[in-house]
Amino acid sequence: MPVARPVELLSPARDLTCGMEAVRHGADAVYIGAPRFSARAAAGNTIDDIRRLCDFAHPFNVRIYVALNTILNDDELTEAERMIHRLYDAGADALIVQDMGITRLDLPPLPLHASTQTDNTTAEKVRFLHEAGFTRVILARELTLEETADIRRQTSVELEAFVHGALCTGYSGRCYLSAALSGRSANRGECAQLCRLPYTLTDADGLTVVDGRHLLSLRDLNRSDELEAMMQAGISSFKIEGRLKDVRYVKNITAFYRKKLDILFARNHTFYRASAGTSSYTFEPQAEKSFNRGFTSYYLHGRIPDVTSFETPKSIGEPLGKVTAIKDNYFTLATEKTVHNGDGFIFRNSRGVWEGVRANRVEGNRIFLTNRPALRLHTMVYRNFDKAFEDLLSKPSAERRLAVSMVLRDAYFGLTLSVTDETGAGVVVVRAFEKMPARIHPLENIRAQLSKLGNTPFSAEAIAVETDGEWFIPSSLLTEMRREAVDGLLRVKRIRYRRMPPARGNPAVPYPVRHTDHTANVCNAEAMAFYRGHGVETVAPACDVPPYGAPLMYARHCVRYSMGWCPLHHNRRSPHREPFYLVHGRMRLRLQFDCVACMMRVYAE
Repeated sequence: MPVARPVELLSPARDLTCGMEAVRHGADAVYIGAPRFSARAAAGNTIDDIRRLCDFAHPFNVRIYVALNTILNDDELTEAERMIHRLYDAGADALIVQDMGITRLDLPPLPLHASTQTDNTTAEKVRFLHEAGFTRVILARELTLEETADIRRQTSVELEAFVHGALCTGYSGRCYLSAALSGRSANRGECAQLCRLPYTLTDADGLTVVDGRHLLSLRDLNRSDELEAMMQAGISSFKIEGRLKDVRYVKNITAFYRKKLDILFARNHTFYRASAGTSSYTFEPQAEKSFNRGFTSYYLHGRIPDVTSFETPKSIGEPLGKVTAIKDNYFTLATEKTVHNGDGFIFRNSRGVWEGVRANRVEGNRIFLTNRPALRLHTMVYRNFDKAFEDLLSKPSAERRLAVSMVLRDAYFGLTLSVTDETGAGVVVVRAFEKMPARIHPLENIRAQLSKLGNTPFSAEAIAVETDGEWFIPSSLLTEMRREAVDGLLRVKRIRYRRMPPARGNPAVPYPVRHTDHTANVCNAEAMAFYRGHGVETVAPACDVPPYGAPLMYARHCVRYSMGWCPLHHNRRSPHREPFYLVHGRMRLRLQFDCVACMMRVYAE
């Protein structure tokens, strides 16, 4: 029999509110941006907020990981070191980092997770990071199941993988497009998302191949049907992207994956959830109702044609149905779903351009608008804003409770109340009490008073009364004992909570290569010393603008493949003369296709 292992659902938190809702809606762990030096510069949080989140999460054994995953300059290292100690004191469970210079600072005993921005695509790299002191490695999104399983076979470190959310076109940590062309560095948390712009594709002769489409924009990741296969391949943590997403997104997507995973765990006991407590919801989670550009499993099973979102970078939402009639101020939709006043819709208008509208009024399948819609019969309509669903998520929408068992017993001098939660934490409350027989059966009142746990993290799963007689016990005494037990149990849980220890790195383990270029993103002396100490002979410094002739982006997404002209997969060649260029205003990018590496490189022209 294989040894059962925990599997973690890891949710994003833009702020304290998002983090607490992620916990309520079923997350086993939450990742949140540090006050500074986070790869989402707009998602920094205060130390006090992170402390409050840790205090809220830890009773459920939910872990809090703090993202400090930008590259740092020399003059930022001291501040980063001080901040890491404050994060440890606040209760953080691990630090997500990209900059290897951080490993050489005077750190508290805080585990380090290697960010996906460290370009974790091979077993050699993952094994090195483990031996160098990382307890977890976050894999590149581009890896297939087979590549993931191969890394698992050759390594023993915890593996984390993205399972849902927006996709970067370029390999994380190896995209310099934003920095070079807008001055906003993705490796410093300020990506301008130039991959979401519309581009015109031209050939070497200047002829237009495709006009004004979002040729670098990808669909959103959704691997909810691949969870068991990913667990079997070695993934221990499923990561939801979204540290800039709002709280309604976090609620829905966290709950969606929680329910999916719990169904799998009930069927396959090789795996179990990594935290405690059970969440209940006021809504039915549906991934397609939150922001999405259409879904893809990306390259989990190799190259597939549905990874792109060329038509629009906006949210598509859920498919509703086709237009069956058009009048001056409304259209009729053939759909089995209920639509509501205030719903938002998107469709390709009569010019073939994606257009969004909001329903002023709905009567059955008739959707009334202010103006005549630019629709055609049989047009497919999608709903990207379900007002009724969003209204549910705008209110308290989940509770998470730890099951407790209570036993009220006789003692020589009075009564004892034992309370034990599902994790094994327990407390006993003792009260002196003069016992007198009750005139009516007291069991119903005893259970009613002890079960009042509404404003606590607990719910009474079982209440037993094991007394020698049926005593009259005042409700006020039962209330006092219950409250003292809850307070004591929370104190016990704080004492029992244990953070995972950091790994002990080998400072002499050799790096997989002897020479690194600018893509190692070495921006400070400590990072330089890290690579030197691990046997790298030449270390090129980081740069926002790569050296002349170097790519601005390395991507597994391939425009030529998307056009159906891949000589390997389609056995076809382009009818146009290469190289191809992407043009947006004054921006002109040259594309190069490396079929051996199955990679597209993007250059400034």
